[in-house]
Amino acid sequence: MELSGFTLLRQPRVVFGPGTFRELPSLSSRYGRRVLLVTGSGALRRSGHLDELLALMSAEGIECERMEVSHEPSPELVDRAVRRYRPEGIAVVLAVGGGSVIDAGKAVSAMIPCGEPVGQFIEGMAGYRPHDGSKIPFIAVPTTAGTGTEATNNAVISSIGREGYKRSLRHREFVPDIAVVDPSLMLGLPPGLTASSGMDAGTQLLEAYVSPGASPFTDSLAWSGLEHFARSFPSACADGTSSIAVRSDMAYAALVSGMALANAGLGVVHGFASSIGGYVDIPHGTLCGTLLACATKENIRVLRSAGDRARPFIEKYARAGRLFAADPSLDDTDACDSLVDILESWVDRLAFPRLGRYGITEDDADVLVDLTRSKNNPAVLAKDNLKRILMERL
Repeated sequence: MELSGFTLLRQPRVVFGPGTFRELPSLSSRYGRRVLLVTGSGALRRSGHLDELLALMSAEGIECERMEVSHEPSPELVDRAVRRYRPEGIAVVLAVGGGSVIDAGKAVSAMIPCGEPVGQFIEGMAGYRPHDGSKIPFIAVPTTAGTGTEATNNAVISSIGREGYKRSLRHREFVPDIAVVDPSLMLGLPPGLTASSGMDAGTQLLEAYVSPGASPFTDSLAWSGLEHFARSFPSACADGTSSIAVRSDMAYAALVSGMALANAGLGVVHGFASSIGGYVDIPHGTLCGTLLACATKENIRVLRSAGDRARPFIEKYARAGRLFAADPSLDDTDACDSLVDILESWVDRLAFPRLGRYGITEDDADVLVDLTRSKNNPAVLAKDNLKRILMERL
């Protein structure tokens, strides 16, 4: 492929490996002694890691304000947090949790210096204003292997309902200053959460890999992530505790999926994640998991009839198919078919729910198609292609 120009976002300082969680007091203290600690509403406490972290912070003389997040962050949650914590002299925001927790922390760190309602800085909203990038220093610590938001420059903000939205607060400065990725925090994750978060990472890796916005740099990241994902995703889902080696593979796959997507963009599955995710209350990883196979199948079907322009994308899908099938002898046609078959088998075996379970009907499909954009999708999909994907998973 001819090398063309590309730009790269800065990346966080990454601290990766089992036990790195215990480095948080020293990493936080370089910014100051007053920390806003953002966590989920229960899992970190039940695991014992919250008490451990608070004890480590206290031993270092660090004061922690606490904020809990139980759902994907809404503009109201962000605005309330800014009003509550802006007067407190917060030196650093530390978010420890899944993608929603990290997105919430990222948004709060961005909005505390500004002090204005977050809604006017969300992309695509009426009256949108670009943010100037000022923020409180931010440290992200994922406890699930999924969104890769520990390495991206956006925080996803949701307002759920028929007139709702799921859009991004974005600036190149919003990339976390530090990402601490400790796979030991992910030991014991339930199989269902492992599957949904893992399919999010797998979707991001595959979509970034076949994106028209990809570069040799993002290809190398995405491919490395796909190798680790293919090696350990089935094992991680089969065993809710699993080994540290398996969890390390999945944590790495999620981390580099964030790096790849931030620089290459994503395709139609994440286009649907934006439209459907604002329309009904469905977990992001579940939506990715239920749509990835049928979206990949539709992309390949359209690309096969698109002529020479589509050849590089077909070759990439085929390479992924050979990796997932562990069969380097497959030709491109069989490898693409094998990729779809494997993805479909995961959807069935892992019991990803259909969209109808969340209240989406055939009458909603046309509305959602009109709301869906996928500028970094490898195939040019018309409305009937988008509707075919949705109808397959109703």
